[in-house]
Amino acid sequence: MKVVIADSYLLPHRARFEDRISSDVALSWHENFDVDAIAADVADATVYVGGKFPAALAEASPKLRLVHVAGAGTDGVAFDALSPQTLVANTFHHERSIAEYVAATAVVLRRRFLEQDRQLREDRWASPVYDRTLRQSSSLGSATVGFVGFGHIGAQSWALLRAFGCTGIAVTGSGSVDAAENGLTWAASTDRLSALMTEADVVVVSAPLNERTTGMIGSTELAALGAEGVLINVGRGPLVQQDALFEALSTGSLGGAAIDVWYDYPSADGVGAPSPHPFHTLPNILMTPHSSGITGETFEGRVDDITANIGRLAAHEPLINIVAGKNFMAEAVIS
Repeated sequence: MKVVIADSYLLPHRARFEDRISSDVALSWHENFDVDAIAADVADATVYVGGKFPAALAEASPKLRLVHVAGAGTDGVAFDALSPQTLVANTFHHERSIAEYVAATAVVLRRRFLEQDRQLREDRWASPVYDRTLRQSSSLGSATVGFVGFGHIGAQSWALLRAFGCTGIAVTGSGSVDAAENGLTWAASTDRLSALMTEADVVVVSAPLNERTTGMIGSTELAALGAEGVLINVGRGPLVQQDALFEALSTGSLGGAAIDVWYDYPSADGVGAPSPHPFHTLPNILMTPHSSGITGETFEGRVDDITANIGRLAAHEPLINIVAGKNFMAEAVIS
């Protein structure tokens, strides 16, 4: 069996990966995503590991049995080009790290620490103690948190935020979340998105990006969240309409935002604006480069999942975390 690995996030964990693979499995690592080089390499591969798998790679890999994405998102896989024998699997483990980001940014924005930091750098003490025109901020524990999406990320974020004393509400595409079971005040389908935006003080966006969810949060929803509201997007950038987001933050009709997922991404050199809009000029936004889930612990867990699935494939056992394809040996186990 030959395995081609073309995901740079896994390179720091190469030793862990190789320690968990049988010695009779040939591993081929690619430090850069060079389609031509990878296409030549996957011709005789059984497994491909990486987040990008375009049609050109599918056409070049007639023996491929498994595309294993090294994360949760599979939007980089050309599903239509895959052979019927090829499975696609994903992995998670980012939810704990992202939940820490959600909790941290919620505190920073709700307590106005971002603005206080900026002003103190200019010797201005932006506190009601020294400026009676400023109102006292609200604690995170008094907030109602609305979750747009309640999968791995939403549930883990709620586990942390609940410890602060927050109240939780949620909307999902299926509307199948049990509110009582999860300690939420209510949970519903996205038909109640407007109600969630109105009731929430902090909104955490982690829904999957698809035709139904693209642009689901626009000017109306942001206005409902309001001038004291906080938006945290850890899902995908286009879930929130960027024109509406920039306008709401610019005018103050939205209190603040933490944005970790964007509208434009850089090339391999890591240089490039995340949006045509100058979000960087706004004082009420915390901007991060899609890094909320990037921790060593995230990728150690992912390496363990991927290598375990490779072992199952070699042993003709059912795989876990299958998202597409027919198991060539037996029914897939979907966790």
